[in-house]
Amino acid sequence: MSARFKMGSVQPLAYKAMDALDKYVSNASLEPRYKELIRIRASQINGCAYCVNYHSGDALKLGESPQKLLLLNVWRESPNVFSKEEQLLLEMTEELTFIHRHGLSDDVYERLIATFGEEKTAQAIMTAIVINAWNRIGVGLKMEPEMD
Repeated sequence: MSARFKMGSVQPLAYKAMDALDKYVSNASLEPRYKELIRIRASQINGCAYCVNYHSGDALKLGESPQKLLLLNVWRESPNVFSKEEQLLLEMTEELTFIHRHGLSDDVYERLIATFGEEKTAQAIMTAIVINAWNRIGVGLKMEPEMD
C-alpha cells in the first residue's frame, strides 16, 4: 500500500478548523497533565500510535513520570499510581471513547461535576472529543509515529 494523503493538504479548511478546536482545548484551564492523560488513554483505546507517541512526549515534557505513562493502559490495576482525579478523568475518557456502550454515565458525570465543576468538566469532555476526532484521522490515514 502506498502512503495515504495528508488531511491538511487535501482538506485544509477542515484541518484548520480541527486545529483551532485543538488549540482552544490546549489553552483551557484544565491542568495540562490531565489533558495529556486523556489524550494518551483515548489514543491507546483507538490504536492511534501516532497520537500515543506525540502526547506521551508532551506529557514527559510537562514532568509526567515515565512509570505513570507505562502503566496508563492498566490504570485500574495500579490505583496507587494515579490520583483519584486522574482515575475519574480516565474513567470519563473510556466512557466517551467507548460511547457505543452507554455514553457518559450519570455516576461519572456527577462525580466529575463534584470534583471539577462544570467549567473544567466541560474542558475535560472537549479534550476527549477532540482527541477521538484526531485519532480517527490518524488511524484512518495510517499515520505512523515520528521517531527521533
